Amino acid sequence: MNKERVQQLIEELLVELGEDPKREGLLKTPERVAKSWEYLTRGYHQNLENVINGAIFESESNNMVIVKDIEVYSLCEHHMLPFYGKCHIGYISRGKVLGVSKLARIADMFSRRLQIQERLNDQIARAVMDTLAPEGVGVVMECKHMCMMMRGVGKQNSLMTTSSVLGSFHDDEATRTEFLRLVGM
Repeated sequence: MNKERVQQLIEELLVELGEDPKREGLLKTPERVAKSWEYLTRGYHQNLENVINGAIFESESNNMVIVKDIEVYSLCEHHMLPFYGKCHIGYISRGKVLGVSKLARIADMFSRRLQIQERLNDQIARAVMDTLAPEGVGVVMECKHMCMMMRGVGKQNSLMTTSSVLGSFHDDEATRTEFLRLVGM
């Protein structure tokens, strides 16, 4: 990201909004906003291999592994406003498990891009499936969308829930039901 160009664009935006970018409270705003956007979209500069960093381990277990309530923060690609919530990730191992923090890092990598929740949910599930080749994967996300809360329809209590189920989580109703029960759905 060209930070200087982003700063220039933010300064132009301030002018278009009717503000004076030279007033005291806004003097460093273009710089702060550019730095913020670099952080909020850092997922574009990450890749799955580096995020996982070799943390795949042999395991005799073939039980369901679930990490619940992973906080996610993203930006809606339609309005560039935040959406945020929780992500629940589960899989059934086939001889390999992932370092537990890596599930949260995978969710973070894909959420730090301009997104729609449906795609984000699917990208996380497919990344886990491609990385481990497990028996199955399930991902459920529950998010609040600022584009719906503070503009447009203005529904502050709305919550969007999406799920992606692959392998045995898709094909076996009992497996899917167990996963959904364990994540509180």
